[in-house]
Amino acid sequence: MILACCALLLLLRAGAAGAQVRSVEVRVPRAFGYFLGDLVRAQADIAVDPGFTLQRASLPAPGALTYWLDLRDITVEESPGRVRLHLTYQNFYAALDARQIAIPGFSVSLESAAAGGTTSAKAEIPAWSLGVSPLREVQPEKHDDPAEYLRPDGRVPRLDPLPDLWAALAALGAAVLALAALGYDRGWFARPGRPFAKAARGLRRLGREGADGYREALRLVHRGLDETDGRRVLADDLPAFLDRHPAFRREEPALARFFDASRRAFFGRELEAARARLPWAEVEAGLRRLAAAEREA
Repeated sequence: MILACCALLLLLRAGAAGAQVRSVEVRVPRAFGYFLGDLVRAQADIAVDPGFTLQRASLPAPGALTYWLDLRDITVEESPGRVRLHLTYQNFYAALDARQIAIPGFSVSLESAAAGGTTSAKAEIPAWSLGVSPLREVQPEKHDDPAEYLRPDGRVPRLDPLPDLWAALAALGAAVLALAALGYDRGWFARPGRPFAKAARGLRRLGREGADGYREALRLVHRGLDETDGRRVLADDLPAFLDRHPAFRREEPALARFFDASRRAFFGRELEAARARLPWAEVEAGLRRLAAAEREA
């Protein structure tokens, strides 16, 4: 909507400079219905002779224009023969009734550089009016009880928590199933067919309990080998064991050290030599590797 259409032919200079600024036109989206604090956007179109450009320094600086009006922002769009200003004001006029207020005008400078010298001109952006309205009536109906001025809160429908509850339970169930599947794969639970995983759990429960504990740790490894092969596995049976269970072949050096340590611990009464040959940490690490190979087999 055009609030003000002011075609001002500014004859700033006599003679050839008279037609440099052809017209100035101010447009706003609407000319009424503004309240305290509203932003007001306007557009000023300046028609000029070709070759004229705006001197940016002549634009008004954003800030307070009056006690009730601020210029928040101003941007420029230029094209041949036209300069367009985008203006954003903010209204702080506390109106007691609907009325028109005047937005002040301002002037800007333009220039054209030619071989004969620089020609300058001024364009006057005219003042224009705006309709403002009060936020509330000045004297509302009088009530003896001040509480009657208050209004109750709006009624909000009660939310049904069941859909979210079922969704949360479904997500929880899926998480439990995923955790159970992971534990099943990793051998966290007792599972037939995974003797090394069972031995590794037994070793964790066993802890470090001196000589007896070390011997029991070796027994756990023996039980894992026996249950895996379904028969008693001795040191001489290791090559055949690995032929029957190639998944453990990469552990052959570690298993050889284990059988040597077992022989020293159980038959040679050389417990310290057995520990030196196969320390506790290697027993733990070896069982973890055997359990992993068992899981991948």
